[in-house]
Amino acid sequence: MLTRRHRANSHRSATSSGQKGIALVVALILLVVITLVGFAAVRGTLMQQKMAANLHDRQLAFQNAEAALRAAALRIEKNPDEIARNCQAGGVMCQSNPFNDPNLDGTKIITVSSGTDDGQYTASALATGQPQYVIENMGNWQDPNSSTGYDQSANAHNYGAQGLSTSVVFYRITARSGKPEAAGSRAVVTLQAMIKQG
Repeated sequence: MLTRRHRANSHRSATSSGQKGIALVVALILLVVITLVGFAAVRGTLMQQKMAANLHDRQLAFQNAEAALRAAALRIEKNPDEIARNCQAGGVMCQSNPFNDPNLDGTKIITVSSGTDDGQYTASALATGQPQYVIENMGNWQDPNSSTGYDQSANAHNYGAQGLSTSVVFYRITARSGKPEAAGSRAVVTLQAMIKQG
C-alpha cells in the first residue's frame, strides 16, 4: 500500500514531466516562427538585390542608347549614306520605331563602332554590346529659329505672310542600346531625337 507521501511524489513527477513536454512544443513553435521570419527577411533582401541590379542594367542601357544618339548626330552631315530613307518622299511609309519595320533595309541599321573618330563610342564591358541607330530624313520644314521679317510674328508663314523664314532639313534618329537578341533578358532602351541640319 502506498503512503500519502509516496502518492504525492508520483503525482508531482507526472505533472513535471507533462510541463517539460509543453515547454518542448512551445520551443519548437517559436523555432518555426523564427525560421519563417528569417526566410521572409532573406527573400526581401534577394528581391531588393534583383531590383537594384535591374535598375543598374536599365541605366547602363539608357547611357548606351544616348551615346548612339550623339554619335549619329555627329555623323549626319559627313555620312549621307547612313540615312536610311526619306520619310517625306511619296510612297515611303516610316513607322514610329524603324527597328520594328520589316521593310527597313538591314544595312541601314548602323552599329556604333568603337574608336576615336567622330561619332565613335566604345560601350562598357558591362553592356550587352555596341549601340545601334537609324537615321531618317523627315524632309524640309520651316526653321523656327529663323527671322520672319520686320513686324511678322513667329507663325506668320502659317497665314501666307512672306517673311524671311527659311526651311531646313530635319532628321529623326532612333537609337537603341544594343541588339535585343544579344541582350536576352537584360534591358534594351530605345530613344528618339529630331535633329535640325545646320
